[in-house]
Amino acid sequence: MENIRLFDKWLTIDPQWETRYTDILTTFCNYGSGENSLRESKGKIFGAGYELFIVAFFIGLYYNQRKPLTSDAAKRKSFGHRVEYWGNIETRLGRQAYPKIRDYMFAALIARTDIDFIALEKDELPLKDAVSALKCTMEEYANYGFSFIQDKVDEDSGFFYKDPGFLEVFLEIGQQKHVSNPPINEPESLD
Repeated sequence: MENIRLFDKWLTIDPQWETRYTDILTTFCNYGSGENSLRESKGKIFGAGYELFIVAFFIGLYYNQRKPLTSDAAKRKSFGHRVEYWGNIETRLGRQAYPKIRDYMFAALIARTDIDFIALEKDELPLKDAVSALKCTMEEYANYGFSFIQDKVDEDSGFFYKDPGFLEVFLEIGQQKHVSNPPINEPESLD
């Protein structure tokens, strides 16, 4: 059997999300309608639904918060679009492809998922189990992110339509990390 790399196998997944966030997806994305020229006139911030999934993933990742998906399979859904195709829309409707985002997501998942890579290399850990662990981590970070977005919308329905909207969330995360992690080489106060 051909040795399939972990990254290549991970690219074939189609992660799930909880259906209770469908309203969030339809509010901010052209979810279910594909990319079209009406996106901006309808006030949509994102094109495909997976774009908001990516943002939700990074919110969960940067806050280092995971939230397991519901165990009820009827309340979970996928986009029907494997990760390998995320960000491949090339200059359609003025957009640029962004395939490197997959590399960054994978690197983050490798760093934050407990996988015994030695066992994987020795074929003592099945590749499908390692991919399943990466998928679970990805879904749980995104699930926290969706919950975070939902809470912000519940507090202020126009929050993400204000300038800078989603950027403000990431700026807040950066500020919190800066405050909680002062520089290591900072000289001790003489006072």
